[in-house]
Amino acid sequence: MSYETIQLEMRDAAIAIITLNRPTALNALTVAMGHEFRSAMNEARERGARAIVLTGAGRAFCAGGDLREMREMAEKEGRLQAFFDEPLTLIHDCIRLIRETPLPVIAAVNGIATGGGCNFALACDLVLAAESAQFNQAFIRIGLTPDCGGTFILPRLVGWKRATELLMTGDMIDARRAAEMGMINAVVADGELMAEALNLASRLASAPTAALARIKSLLEQSATNDYSGQLDLEHRAQIESGQTKDFSEGVAAFIEKRPPKFTGG
Repeated sequence: MSYETIQLEMRDAAIAIITLNRPTALNALTVAMGHEFRSAMNEARERGARAIVLTGAGRAFCAGGDLREMREMAEKEGRLQAFFDEPLTLIHDCIRLIRETPLPVIAAVNGIATGGGCNFALACDLVLAAESAQFNQAFIRIGLTPDCGGTFILPRLVGWKRATELLMTGDMIDARRAAEMGMINAVVADGELMAEALNLASRLASAPTAALARIKSLLEQSATNDYSGQLDLEHRAQIESGQTKDFSEGVAAFIEKRPPKFTGG
């Protein structure tokens, strides 16, 4: 499939690179991009991807929602709420897709990630950022409340008080500060970002991906589960994992003192 606002590239048949590709608009999110992002995520799985890297073209990762498109929609339909109906629902569906896709999704944040763009990155399972990357929750600067899951994920990553500060001030923070706060996983040199992201993706793609999918699901459910309920989920998930070919291979490789060859089965 061809895309206009997204690029999809397969590496070594097992890694998909999805690039937000509106560099002149700092990769701001539009309705077209939302539709194409969903298609690209689904195509990546259909083509056999075992890990996905999400990044941005040019000097930005993503500048959040496209304010020009918001204004055009409001003028066309004669009401300010036009963008906040189906278009915002579409963008939120993209966030859900990242969380529900049973593959590891790595954000390689190459530049600014503001507003919804910041939360797009934080929705990924792992986040690597270039030294020059910057993050903020820009909504308050234009009189909006957050979207794309910011009020859910930020308190869980950085704590209640720091999340409150970031959301209420809209202050920009650099990548190193984001890492210190626990918002992201690591900071790497600008010129090494994609190499590091692809190395991590390669490592995860060669892992037992069915088990990774269950880990992702367990973490997602832990946000609203209690301790006992989570133990029950872990019990069921481990029984399922114990019936896989990857578990048999892992045990055999351990006993035979050799590297395992996982297939995802």
